[in-house]
Amino acid sequence: MSAINLAHKTYAIVGAGLLGRLLAVKLAQGGAKVDLFDQGGPAAEHSAAYVAASMLAPLAESAITEANVVEMGLYSLRRWPSILAKLAEPVFFQQAGTLILWHRQDTAEANRFAAKLNHNCQHNAALSMPQKLALDDVLALEPSLGKRFQQGLFLSHEGQLDNRQLLTALATELKRLKVVCHWHHSIEPHELKQNHYAYIIDCRGLGAKAAWAKPLGIKSNPLRGVRGEVVRLYAPEVKLSRPIRFIHPRYPIYIAPKENDIYVVGATEIESEDLSPASLRSTIELLSAAYTVHSGFAEARILETLTQCRPTLKNNLPAIRITESGVMEINGLYRHGFMIAPAIVDCAHELLESIAMNGVDPAISALSEQLQLSVTQSRALCAS
Repeated sequence: MSAINLAHKTYAIVGAGLLGRLLAVKLAQGGAKVDLFDQGGPAAEHSAAYVAASMLAPLAESAITEANVVEMGLYSLRRWPSILAKLAEPVFFQQAGTLILWHRQDTAEANRFAAKLNHNCQHNAALSMPQKLALDDVLALEPSLGKRFQQGLFLSHEGQLDNRQLLTALATELKRLKVVCHWHHSIEPHELKQNHYAYIIDCRGLGAKAAWAKPLGIKSNPLRGVRGEVVRLYAPEVKLSRPIRFIHPRYPIYIAPKENDIYVVGATEIESEDLSPASLRSTIELLSAAYTVHSGFAEARILETLTQCRPTLKNNLPAIRITESGVMEINGLYRHGFMIAPAIVDCAHELLESIAMNGVDPAISALSEQLQLSVTQSRALCAS
């Protein structure tokens, strides 16, 4: 389908987190006019994307998520370089793999993790088998770790980017593309005049909880928040060159190195919508685990401790649905926002193109049921 189908149409997007910004930019790049509404400002300070470590790790995540999310992650990992290349401002992007580490006493847990990854690779030829590492291999990848870890796994094709650089670059791109941004403007999609827009697209994350509480037909897919806590550190004595995941039965963590000696450390996942500051226990566990990985973190400076709730649907999978004529809702990215966002955006864009080209009214009950899909059912996600 050609993007020209959406040119000269006007769209409203409510919610300017990662998904809302990416979709607004994609629509505007295709010639559409876009109005973007958000309760926060250009920094996206209230969004889950502002806090995220922004790792692009479909193989590592395959140990705990569904195969269709892994497919979205693989698709998105291929898409990110072309998305970033079109932005006027640079965004740190790296595809140097993920290093999995553990202490000797946790070998049994590491073996179980490795077995899951191997099984998933055998059932998905697009995944690359993890590489087993001995001491010398770990040292070759990350010399600053010394001889602390006798073995590890290397997931060679995984990546990461800088979430805040990306949010800033997207805000600049919105301005350059003349997207009308209504910052600090809290509004419900139904308050917008539908006859002004070809479609109103709700990308509010947890802000759309009330909308997702209403069943579509006989189906119910309520939205909830899953709390996460991260610490951002300045650690010039630590010289890690790629994300590290540390396997531990009590506090498995990830450490994502960004530019200029900044590290994002996180792991916690709590079934709660509490947005209060991070607990003492969680902070101590995160920092202790980071120090266990690299002693240089002892002299790190704590820049921020942050909490946010990830928008999560009943089945922990993302969904696009059309609830009435002219209204699309996208939600449920859970802990995989950066990993799968390009796939979700391309799927939504394809649906909008299909509607524009075919002139179909998706408010018809049967079609509405058909469009309440896991987004992997769109052929956009199967494209190479």
